[in-house]
Amino acid sequence: MLASDTGIAILGAGIFAKEGHLPALQKLGPLAPKLKAVYSRSEKSARELAAEATVLLNTAPDVYFDDNPSLNLDALLARSDISSVIIILPITLQPSVVLKALAAGKHVLSEKPVSADVASGVGLIAQYEAQYKPKGLVWRVAENWEVEPGHIAARRAIAGGKIGKVTFFSSRAVNFTDRGTKWYTSAWRLFPEHQGGFVLDTGVHSAAALRVILPSAMTHLSGFASLNKQILAPHDTINTIIKNADGSHGIFELSFAAPSLSRCDLERGIIITGTDGWLKVQQTMVRDLIRNVEEPGFRVTIKSATRGANGVLGPEKEEVIDEPFRGVELEQASFFVALAGKDDGLGSPLGALKDVAVLEAALTSGGELVDLEKLISQSIWDM
Repeated sequence: MLASDTGIAILGAGIFAKEGHLPALQKLGPLAPKLKAVYSRSEKSARELAAEATVLLNTAPDVYFDDNPSLNLDALLARSDISSVIIILPITLQPSVVLKALAAGKHVLSEKPVSADVASGVGLIAQYEAQYKPKGLVWRVAENWEVEPGHIAARRAIAGGKIGKVTFFSSRAVNFTDRGTKWYTSAWRLFPEHQGGFVLDTGVHSAAALRVILPSAMTHLSGFASLNKQILAPHDTINTIIKNADGSHGIFELSFAAPSLSRCDLERGIIITGTDGWLKVQQTMVRDLIRNVEEPGFRVTIKSATRGANGVLGPEKEEVIDEPFRGVELEQASFFVALAGKDDGLGSPLGALKDVAVLEAALTSGGELVDLEKLISQSIWDM
């Protein structure tokens, strides 16, 4: 993969722009286009991001912000030397900026979720498909858990028959969140205008992981949502059951209302059970064999049953796969490859919409069974 002669811009200067996307661009090095500009609604945050980019990327991107008409977002998007943008903005603001960037002729990598709800996501995708995709413009949704090597390894293990046919599964994540939590300090999280608050914003990660790992699509969901910490309104907890197209079923639980940190690690992770074994995906510290350092990542533990000629159960075979977190780097790399005409299918807006559908169903089910496919198709008919 070779970087284009034209550059890229980052729109949004929040925590994840600094801690996720800039370091990923640094790791990609010459495989990524040159960062030529950054934009934020405020001059202060834009300049802070540009300063960090100067240190990490050894380049000084131009700064754009809303208060100066000659240096606002429209001025940035008018530049012919910038062919693509990475958009990292609040959930309710991001879709309009995606369309603005596409209308300006820019390729787009926008952060998850694809939209605040299924209906608006359907409309956004339809507009892209009708107006901008025929012009050769690429739009990807940056869902880093979709491309995490740990999740890909789990999917391959199942596809390779290491646990037999999937029968049931569980995905459980409990988080402790208070006013001092880093991710809580963003204004749009303090006063969310989108459904579910943290549940939607972060829950799409877990939905994406299941979408990648499970061999069959999730089709039906029933569950309940609740608010247990007022600072996390409108919801902070979901407990659901899910049925898949192949007849397998499982539990999907997510909460940000743990009473203390000690509750967070209890039964955390994804467990897939099959007819001939099981596997677990959990976050832990793993060793990066290239740099020989310990860093956060996913550990995939695979337990495969063995049977003798007479069918008697024998000792289990165990395989452990450790993969450092590389999702942001890999989603960027996939996007840049797509700009060269090599589409690997990752980052599909429709795939990201299916993740939103899982969370929307969980938030609105109230114990009733929700058909996930109908939730999306009904939104199409309602357009």
